Amino acid sequence: MAHGEVDEGQPNKKLGLAQPNINVTPLIDVLLVLLIIFMVIQPRREAQFESNIPQKPEEQDNKMNMVPPSDLLMVEVELQGSGLDQNVKLNSKSMTLVDLGNTLKSVLEQRPDKTVFIKGPKEKQYGDVVNVIDTVKGAGAERIGLQIDFLQ
Repeated sequence: MAHGEVDEGQPNKKLGLAQPNINVTPLIDVLLVLLIIFMVIQPRREAQFESNIPQKPEEQDNKMNMVPPSDLLMVEVELQGSGLDQNVKLNSKSMTLVDLGNTLKSVLEQRPDKTVFIKGPKEKQYGDVVNVIDTVKGAGAERIGLQIDFLQ
C-alpha cells in the first residue's frame, strides 16, 4: 500500500471482534423506575374552583311556598345580542353589560351579602354567559348562582 491509501477491508472480521450494539434493556428499566418515582412524588394540585351544590330540601320545606328574599340580585340574560353588546336585566330593569358592571359595583359595595344569581336561556351561547359571569365577578360578587331557563 502506498502512503495515504486506506484499506477498504473490514478489520473487525480479521481480528475476530464483534460488531458493537447497544443493549437497551437496562435503559428501559431505568426509564420505568424514573417514571414511577416521578408519579409518586408528583405534587397534588388542590381544586381551584369550589362549588356549593344545593341539597334536597326536607319534606316540610316543600310544603311551604318558598318566596325569594326582597333584596335578591337576579341578572337575567336575554337571548338577543352577543358579546359585550348584549342586554341583561338586573331585577327586571333592562341595561347593557357595561351598565350592569357599574350598577352592581355600587350596589354590592353597600351590601354584606355579595351573592348574585344569573338566569339565562338554554339556547344562549356559552361565551356570552361567561361574559356576564365575568362582569358580575368583576363588580365584586363573591358567590354566583346559575340558573337555566328551560321555558324559552
